[in-house]
Amino acid sequence: MLLYLTDYLMHFDSSFRVFQYLTLRAILGALTALIMSFIIGPIMIGKLTRKKIGQSIRQDGPESHYEKAGTPTMGGAMILVAISVSTLLWADLENRYVWVVLFVTLSHGIIGFVDDYRKVMQGNSDGLSAKVKLFWQSAIALSSGVFLYASAELPAETQFIVPFFKNIIVDMGWYYILMTYLVIVGSSNAVNLTDGLDGLAIMPTVMVGAALGIFAYLSGHINFSQYLAIPYLPLSGELIVFCAALVGSGLGFLWFNTYPAMVFMGDVGALALGAALGILAILIRQEIVLIIMGGVFVAETISVIIQVASYKTRGKRVFLMTPIHHHYELKGWPEPRIIVRFWIITVILVLIGLATLKLR
Repeated sequence: MLLYLTDYLMHFDSSFRVFQYLTLRAILGALTALIMSFIIGPIMIGKLTRKKIGQSIRQDGPESHYEKAGTPTMGGAMILVAISVSTLLWADLENRYVWVVLFVTLSHGIIGFVDDYRKVMQGNSDGLSAKVKLFWQSAIALSSGVFLYASAELPAETQFIVPFFKNIIVDMGWYYILMTYLVIVGSSNAVNLTDGLDGLAIMPTVMVGAALGIFAYLSGHINFSQYLAIPYLPLSGELIVFCAALVGSGLGFLWFNTYPAMVFMGDVGALALGAALGILAILIRQEIVLIIMGGVFVAETISVIIQVASYKTRGKRVFLMTPIHHHYELKGWPEPRIIVRFWIITVILVLIGLATLKLR
């Protein structure tokens, strides 16, 4: 919105042209989201506390979690508000990629909100059933895939890119829709599984989101994309504004979510942020890079799959408890140690992901 205002003001003062630069708008987007989070946070936490919208704790979980019972949840709504407002203020709203990423993020936020609402307000410990949740996630992911495939203007928008190999490019055709479905749904649920300790999910999300923003900016710049041998996607550059808003709102949320947490994000935040990372990777054609950089999310998901498969086939558990961060808790690791070590692992994986830009 403000982009249109500065376009108009340029007719009177050419200095407003500076707001055309993506880098400046990304910085302003991050700051806007961060400041909004600082303002909204205490207000939302106060209201959630007064209405006793608190987190329920798994009875089979680590005993150290019992003291967290009643901590305000659904704080992810704060993240979504900050991201949405900041993006709408500073991004080019004529860019269809911006609307797609907002649609996927906010629609998954609605799914998470309904799930959280049923759990904490209606006393339904199960929330939305897994089938219902998967149905709506699938509907959103498939509809997004169909739209992007139908509206693609360049072959690169639907091609599969393999990191480290600049000459391996696969035209996916209709399989692009299937890829979109798998990445969005998988990423959304992976982040949701990781959101089990204070700050564990939000910081890796921020780091991966920032790195995807770099990819988006470089892919949207014809000179950088040619130099780095990555697909040139003219519309992708604008996504850096969304990524910056995600980073700003995520850091603002971490201010209140760091150990010991004053608020949890709930499914409204975890499902939405996971879906956001998924659709970003799809739009900039870096699905494998997302798997690399989001290795913590992948490990959490795989641990659950292994545990379930082992118990059903052998009647034995591989881990003390899943997702895997609970395994380390039951082994006696203090919660802050697990959180920070997972953060450090994510830093390493993000650097590896960024290295694929040059190592081709």
